[in-house]
Amino acid sequence: MTNSIPTPDRGDAFDIMARWGYAARGIVYLLVGGLAALAALGQGGETTDSRGALESLMGAAWGDILLGAISLGLLAHALWRCVQAFHDSDHHGTDAKGMTVRAGLLVSAATHAMLAFFAVSLIFTLGGGSGDSGGGSQGMASWLMQQPYGRWLVAAVGLAIIGAGVAHGIKGGKAKFDRHFDMPPQTQRWAYPICRFGLVVRGLVFLIIGTFFLIAAYRVDPSEAGGLAEALNALRGQAFGRWLLAFVALGLFAFGLYSLLEAVYRRVNAPG
Repeated sequence: MTNSIPTPDRGDAFDIMARWGYAARGIVYLLVGGLAALAALGQGGETTDSRGALESLMGAAWGDILLGAISLGLLAHALWRCVQAFHDSDHHGTDAKGMTVRAGLLVSAATHAMLAFFAVSLIFTLGGGSGDSGGGSQGMASWLMQQPYGRWLVAAVGLAIIGAGVAHGIKGGKAKFDRHFDMPPQTQRWAYPICRFGLVVRGLVFLIIGTFFLIAAYRVDPSEAGGLAEALNALRGQAFGRWLLAFVALGLFAFGLYSLLEAVYRRVNAPG
């Protein structure tokens, strides 16, 4: 009788990668939403983006370890997005709509990879500047403006972000995430309202960010572009801004919970 050494299950590796990634994204959004809620309540918090949320961990106990775990999770999420895009693990198809969704997954992969490297830079004190998302958004808009048909490229980015916002709203409003979940009915009763609220609010934030890019294109002024922090500040500057900010902060926190629920209950279809 011979002893055989079990070979690692490829599917298990993809499962771990996907779930770690969803969990890391969830933690980031919990931080963003929590900080925005504190700002709305006047408790010393500030509106910030994902980078600023990661920077907030630098002074925390075990901050480097937390940042390390999150950075690996964000990188895992980027790799999983690539798998979803290239292998079509969620069966979006190859028609125009499906390819648009898969292209969006690649954009998400690039975004989370950059965020992962930013987290690593904080650990090794290579970065750690301002968490202001406007720098990144304005930098991208400025670079695009310098290209041929630059203002139209900036407008195209704005329309793509708005499209993603609409897709989030539809996904939340119609609970289209249900087909990807293996969740007990008793859990669905309290979890689905949270998921739907989080997706709709994140979609609203995308609409605001996309509008910033359209304004930048119209005025041929990259400084008009903005990211998550600018969107939150714009809301705070409106009438009843404190309540608007609190509402959106709660929604972003809910999106963080949605991501954590994905880490537990999402159906992960590993490529064959």
